[in-house]
Amino acid sequence: MVNAPSADGTAPWPEPEGTWHPIARDWYSSLALSGQSQFYEPSDVATARYVAEAMSRNLDAGARFSAQLFAAVNSAMTELLTTEGARRRVRIELERAPAEAETPAGVTAIADYRAALGS
Repeated sequence: MVNAPSADGTAPWPEPEGTWHPIARDWYSSLALSGQSQFYEPSDVATARYVAEAMSRNLDAGARFSAQLFAAVNSAMTELLTTEGARRRVRIELERAPAEAETPAGVTAIADYRAALGS
């Protein structure tokens, strides 16, 4: 069953599989919290799930760890814009919103009032 986009318009984000390696679960979960996820379509989320599965299998392989699979996973991670370098190559810059605690509420209200008055 396909889930509809969430209320904020982003693609639905299924929970990580409990059988995945902890590193793969952490990576997959971190994508949902990352800024670039606002641009993800459902197909990107499906790709992320597939990459996490491949990552998990490779990490669980122990001594049979595959360098070729690692390269493929790393390439797929880049396609999902999971690193700063990948985002710079496509000219996407993520900005964090300033913490609300940095500006006292009174100062914000006065600044908004002045802006509304045009002064």
